[in-house]
Amino acid sequence: MKKNNLSEDNRSLVMSEIMTPDMVNFYGNVHGGHILKLLDRVAYACAARYSGKHIVTLSVDQVIFKKAIHVGELVSFYARVNYVGNSSLEIGIRVIAENLITREQRHTNTCYFTMVALDEHGKPTKIQPLTPLTETDTRRYNDALRRKEARLKIKMKPD
Repeated sequence: MKKNNLSEDNRSLVMSEIMTPDMVNFYGNVHGGHILKLLDRVAYACAARYSGKHIVTLSVDQVIFKKAIHVGELVSFYARVNYVGNSSLEIGIRVIAENLITREQRHTNTCYFTMVALDEHGKPTKIQPLTPLTETDTRRYNDALRRKEARLKIKMKPD
């Protein structure tokens, strides 16, 4: 396994993008599907940066769009590695929309992606474990473990 410098910088990532008219839905707000696409990119980048591996999306927990996002707003995605299993990572992402004229910021949604690291043959591969550094990291780690257990219960239910 390749050694990584697992500094604080490798655990988190911020990406921002201006919302443009080509992103709107029929109601005139930014299309939720476009936000989901950006969320997936951010989760990929955060997981790949941490692990140094090829990454695929395994699952996305419930996504609730609390507030609309509008054309012209700067949307920032704050991603963080919350948990690492053998080959999987949970990436938590908080989405903030900012009106650049008024400087008003709104938390529009939070979601959790489960990503899987792959080797050169496309098979799940082991990655370095995550050691929580702060009390907040420990809380996020424990919350992620509970979400993982809940996902496994859903997965194991018979059809």
